[in-house]
Amino acid sequence: MNNNSKTEMTIQLADKYMFQTYSRFPITLVKGDGCRVWDENGKEYLDFVGGIAVCALGHCSPLVSRTLEEQSKKLIHVSNLYYTRPQAELAGLLVENSFADRVFFCNSGAEANEAAIKLARRYSHEKFGPERHIIISMENSFHGRTMATLSATGQDKVRGGYDPLLGGFKFVPFNDIKSLDDKMDESVCAVMLEPVQGEGGVICPDPDYLKKVKNLCRDRDILLIFDEVQVGMGRTGKLFAHEHYGVTPDIMTLAKALGNGLPIGAMLAVDELNQAFGPGSHATTFGGTPLVAAVASAVLTSLLKDGWIDHADRVGSYFKARIEELAEKYSFIKEIRGLGLIIGVEMDRPAAPVVNACLKEGVLIISAQEKVIRFLPPLIVGREEIDSLIRTLDKVMGELDS
Repeated sequence: MNNNSKTEMTIQLADKYMFQTYSRFPITLVKGDGCRVWDENGKEYLDFVGGIAVCALGHCSPLVSRTLEEQSKKLIHVSNLYYTRPQAELAGLLVENSFADRVFFCNSGAEANEAAIKLARRYSHEKFGPERHIIISMENSFHGRTMATLSATGQDKVRGGYDPLLGGFKFVPFNDIKSLDDKMDESVCAVMLEPVQGEGGVICPDPDYLKKVKNLCRDRDILLIFDEVQVGMGRTGKLFAHEHYGVTPDIMTLAKALGNGLPIGAMLAVDELNQAFGPGSHATTFGGTPLVAAVASAVLTSLLKDGWIDHADRVGSYFKARIEELAEKYSFIKEIRGLGLIIGVEMDRPAAPVVNACLKEGVLIISAQEKVIRFLPPLIVGREEIDSLIRTLDKVMGELDS
């Protein structure tokens, strides 16, 4: 059986037995190394998706593989009824390198945001009573696919068809401080937002927006939640995106790059909120297992000590400058946005043709919203890989523009 037949069989098998919840690209990936992956036919792809901002240290990172093997021989899972050293050490690393005092571990970004929503409401319930439970989120936001997190998501395409959604959420435009101020009545317990909107099209806040949001929350004793699931862990050239704006939240959520491909999420908070999450108030069977916690600790330590965050900042600036060269050449590029190694290129036309053409040329990229190309490469990406991507984009855009 040739490899084309194997790929067709894999696709047919998946399409026969799995829910069709993804519009998958017609390739079957079997191997990864650094910033590259290979399909069953042996074709090599330069990966500027990185598992959607997950593989910060690249595919099959030797550090991750080594840590995974070592921990798998010691202890994999015992449940959160018992203490484990890898989990405790990871909690310490996160607290010592953030604003937070406490951590709750779970399995994904959606679960981390669920925990944040529950913590904010429970704390507010205990402090102010049940009437103060509304969470204000942003239009165009994305917080997850569970019932609570999609109810908190400001995109109709995510929310559609799941009525009745969970109540207790209001929405305002991102970057519009007046609209937020107008909605902050006595029923509001928290404001929840992404410091940079990733799925929404790589939308960065105005320089003073997050500070103004923080001031409103502080003045009215309202909690501030930052969803850093996509933009945290060095992606923007700082460990957390909110560091660019000189603001800290009361609650922050992480996932994606924290485990470099292993499923882990984390909800971090200031110590004042600790009393609201006592025994039995929230739980998860698999959150922060010794296996994934050991890997996450190794990943975080590498980001902090091996220079990858500063690298993301430097290489991100180079990447942006190279895309700006394309913008001078192709008038359909309308705006370039982002920080570090999350970059969005907005066009005056759908992004899908560019994404699909790049796939044929051996480069993986994705879109965010209909007309935005989104780049989320591993943080270890270098100038050589960026130059290769730019050559491919130049070729593809030139053909589409002719």
